[in-house]
Amino acid sequence: MKRSTFRLSLAMVFFFLASLIPVQAWAAPPLETQADSAVLMDPTTGTILFEKNSHKRVAPASVTKLMTLLVAFEAIEQGKASLDDKVVTSQRAFEMGGSQIYLEPGEEMVMRDLLISIAVHSANDACVAVAEHISGSYEAYVDDMNKKAQSLGLKDTHFMNPHGLPVDNHYTSAHDMAVIAREALKHPTLMQFVAIKHYKIRESSSKPMQLDNHNRLLWWYPGTDGFKTGWTSEAKYCLVSTVERDNLRLIASVFGVPEIRGHFKESMKLYNYGFSRYTFKSVAKPGEPLGEVAVGKGRKERVQVVAQGKPGLIVERGKEKGIESRVELEPYATAPIAQGQKLGDLVIVQNGQEVSRIDLVAKEDVPKGTLAMELTKIWQAMYGIR
Repeated sequence: MKRSTFRLSLAMVFFFLASLIPVQAWAAPPLETQADSAVLMDPTTGTILFEKNSHKRVAPASVTKLMTLLVAFEAIEQGKASLDDKVVTSQRAFEMGGSQIYLEPGEEMVMRDLLISIAVHSANDACVAVAEHISGSYEAYVDDMNKKAQSLGLKDTHFMNPHGLPVDNHYTSAHDMAVIAREALKHPTLMQFVAIKHYKIRESSSKPMQLDNHNRLLWWYPGTDGFKTGWTSEAKYCLVSTVERDNLRLIASVFGVPEIRGHFKESMKLYNYGFSRYTFKSVAKPGEPLGEVAVGKGRKERVQVVAQGKPGLIVERGKEKGIESRVELEPYATAPIAQGQKLGDLVIVQNGQEVSRIDLVAKEDVPKGTLAMELTKIWQAMYGIR
């Protein structure tokens, strides 16, 4: 075994063991990283907890595919495509090099398997097939990726393809990719796919294939459930990932790591720093009703509201005191009301100062009432009948 490989193996063992030590036992050491650029983010608020060259434009390699997946899942949720669609492989998809699942021209594969092939195996040919199916052409899909980047306010990102193979004018930054990752967290099925460790495609065919996830943090760092690795000679080793422990979720984005498997080691450094220094302070239970709003012209007269996401905030360890919350609700809402519709805010304050706001949303749908229901309400009001 080469000496450098041996040292890296020892480091990997150290960081794995360190990840198992209770966070209360850690003091936060100064953080240094061999990554050329890096970000540690609290996705609940978007707060940057650590950064190094965070806005430097870098080649994203296959980390590109996180945006590819994000655009695909948004299209599916908007009804433009389905996980059950049968996607036909084009000549362009067949001719893709690099990591692939060896699609043949004219071969049909369901969208679900293609997206898992991208998430788990980083399949370039699957990226092309998905792009052409959803947007009508490869170029139109790349345009959709750039529109999504613009909608997220990203200043240091531009895509030229959906797979990440090197080409001029294809770049991102550690900061921008963390923002893309934060957006990806909103899509449960996407998160389910990027957390898959092993998957088989074409099981009943003459060429079955076992897919193995490239993200070794899924095995090495407890709490990891996403996202995507990347490597080219230009980009070096890169990784955008996410970990959740004790209600605290973090995102780490590292680019330009020179050592093989070093992107995992540097990401674990960021997470050890984050979990040792910060904790999540809850102010209510997830899904707990936090109030009611009066409803007009609906089939129900009131609707309960719940916090969107986890009601709480990230704070430095030892500074959890003085945190309180208050509910601010709209006095009235008119039906129809959709589940998840914003009806107020959960305001979190610390030592009297507002530090965060979380949307309070309708717990359920409230359809519009019928004319007969409205006439009944008027009659009851006239005669004081409840």
